[in-house]
Amino acid sequence: MIYNVLQFLENSARSFPDKTALADEGQSMTYGEYLDTAKRIGSAIIKKLSGRRNSPVVVLIDRNIKSICTFMGVVFSGNFYVPVDPSMPEERKNRMFSTLEPALVIDARDREGGREGALLFEELKDTEPDSGVLLHVRRQAVDTDPLYAIFTSGSTGIPKGVLISHRSVIDMTGAFEEAFHFSETSVFGNQAPFDFDVSVKDIYNAMKAGATVEVLRPKLFRMPGLLVNHLRERKINTLIWAVSALRIVSDFKTFDGVDLPQLSYVMFSGEVMPVKALNYWMAHIPEATYVNLYGPTEITCNCSYYVIQKSFEPGDILPVGRPFVNSRIFLRDERGQKINRTGQVGEICISGSCLALGYWNDRERTDEVFLEDPDLPAYPCRFYASGDMGYYDDNHDLVFTSRIDDQIKHMGHRIELGEVEAALNSISFLTVSCCVYDHKKEKIVCFYQAEEECRRKIVMELSRKIPKYMWPNKYVFLETMPLNRNGKIDRASLKKDLQEGKI
Repeated sequence: MIYNVLQFLENSARSFPDKTALADEGQSMTYGEYLDTAKRIGSAIIKKLSGRRNSPVVVLIDRNIKSICTFMGVVFSGNFYVPVDPSMPEERKNRMFSTLEPALVIDARDREGGREGALLFEELKDTEPDSGVLLHVRRQAVDTDPLYAIFTSGSTGIPKGVLISHRSVIDMTGAFEEAFHFSETSVFGNQAPFDFDVSVKDIYNAMKAGATVEVLRPKLFRMPGLLVNHLRERKINTLIWAVSALRIVSDFKTFDGVDLPQLSYVMFSGEVMPVKALNYWMAHIPEATYVNLYGPTEITCNCSYYVIQKSFEPGDILPVGRPFVNSRIFLRDERGQKINRTGQVGEICISGSCLALGYWNDRERTDEVFLEDPDLPAYPCRFYASGDMGYYDDNHDLVFTSRIDDQIKHMGHRIELGEVEAALNSISFLTVSCCVYDHKKEKIVCFYQAEEECRRKIVMELSRKIPKYMWPNKYVFLETMPLNRNGKIDRASLKKDLQEGKI
């Protein structure tokens, strides 16, 4: 019975002890070394904490394999890890630490910054593994124990620590295995930061399959030509990336004259994938399987998927598909009633083993979105109210439309900003666009990236696509769309600039 993710690591180390498990720009580690190092770190943590369990341990991360190995060491100790990027603003870090009150802080960076009180990876890995205490910790483990916490931005400006259990990650890897059949020949090109849940899919799907994770440095995405060469040289065949990372390749026409025939899977999530970018990838790497993934952090990465098996035109909306096995998705209207009709928009709600335990040390916000199913009053049955809006199409595939807070009332009309963005992103000469609402001036503001300023051309195109009342009132040309740390369009910074009158 699998009840702890470390069983994946132990099984793969037993089956493939000399196979490369983790690699980055400067080093690599076999499954045997991975397991041994994680046990050493786990033994050291147990000693430091005198056997304390189910407590948060902060890992100061870098784009390296030491960070991943440290995560597993924390898990061996019976505690849960919290990846923290030391480069983030001090105010946000302080809020996270205040919420967590971590039992330990471990510095896994290649160049340690010497945070006061932090233990160093290099010191911990030299500890002799203690099989007796490790076994004692394991015997007390259950699958609902917390595995990790990842902080997401809250609407109040206070970050929320989403707490995920072993059971949920075991469920996620099982669903991906059934849908995509990863194997020991899979090589995952890890693009996502470790404090972003997209990286969880690389780490644990690879660990379960006995596959390899290649950690890609951020500089490669600033030089797409080098990125493609790196993917080829390292024989990377599986990409689970943020949409913005795939868009970098298409924006720079990186595949013109080159290809990557070894790619098996190209999966994307986090934002709506522009059809123009998708078509570029599919035209140049037609052998790969392309998958649109959907799901918030609170349901352990993804709850639905759509394998793209037909061509889409700019302006078409990519479905997010059907639920993964063992996940249930339903829609509810403004009154909280479930929606059964196709085409009717409602809030996307999810239940199943994929659900997070809640927000660490924040019962109030947990209770706001992790709710009891009113249709099943006889026993506790939780679901997560995502705040995302969607509908079922005629094929009963789920289609994401927008966030609840992206719905505005403008000039007497109820408008989904996502629908305006979909029309904008179907325009061939626009690279990408983003719309925000200026509540003070009651204006829809369109930020767009293109080769040159082209407001008049945009208006002409929109006149053929959406009613005039939905047109943006202001257009802001950007040479490069700002991205946040997770690779999504940084809407918060655009709104802030707007509010402060910088735009």
